[in-house]
Amino acid sequence: MNYPSETIDLDGRRFSLRSNGVGRAAADAPLIVALHGGGYSSAYFDLPGLSLLERAAALGIPALTLDRPGYGDSEARSPEEHGHAAQAVILEAAIGALARDRGEGCPGIVLVGHSIGGAIAIGIAARDPDWLLGVAISGVGLRNMPGDLEAWQSLPDIPFIAFPAEMKDAKMFGAPGRYDPDAPRRSHAADAPALRQELLDIVAFWPREAQALLGRVRVPVHYRQAADDALWLVSQDEVDDFGAACSSAPWRDAALVRDAGHCIDFHRLGAAFQLEQLAFALKCGVRFPPGG
Repeated sequence: MNYPSETIDLDGRRFSLRSNGVGRAAADAPLIVALHGGGYSSAYFDLPGLSLLERAAALGIPALTLDRPGYGDSEARSPEEHGHAAQAVILEAAIGALARDRGEGCPGIVLVGHSIGGAIAIGIAARDPDWLLGVAISGVGLRNMPGDLEAWQSLPDIPFIAFPAEMKDAKMFGAPGRYDPDAPRRSHAADAPALRQELLDIVAFWPREAQALLGRVRVPVHYRQAADDALWLVSQDEVDDFGAACSSAPWRDAALVRDAGHCIDFHRLGAAFQLEQLAFALKCGVRFPPGG
């Protein structure tokens, strides 16, 4: 990883995070807070050659990636805090503390979320925190693949689930040739056991509540879904429906990404994808005076 993990206290809880260390931000640059998906740690956004944090630093954008509760050294006080709704409440308070402690000189925060981290980012945005400028998500859709509900419900009744590397690679990557041959191996540096409850929520709670949550998001939304995503039903219509569900957003940018699988960041298009997210964040950071 390019940046070391550090452990801090946020709103009375212990969290671990990685920060790109940008001090004086570029003009109008927001603070980016990235939330990883299930089965990955905060290192997801900072793997060598694949790092969102590094690309943000090159543009003068302060960015950090936070281990969600139960991951890394981030505290979860009970299994009840592993679900999406509970994590949204906890992370809203923690990121609010980050806005006060590390957001000086920034107009606000843009959330970046992948997969389950994207669903939870929407849950946070739906709570309408005053520090939020926008949300950029990927790897989450409206409808799961057939059979996934039954598969996740059959998981062992233990708090953490570790998936074999070969199984993850089959789900996280698209067809060969769309990523560097060593990308799967490099990605395993970010592997972590997944929280069973958040896996259950992504196939039960999220599909049931997604439309309502998306409809309560009052900031701009950037949405990308990989055409080869093996975890969601994917089509142009699905992407259009997702964007349309963000009915309270002042503007949204929803698009299908061809030639990539679930973890777009790890594919050959990853650099272009991350630069799109960073451009979105910079756009969200610009505030015009009334009538300007």
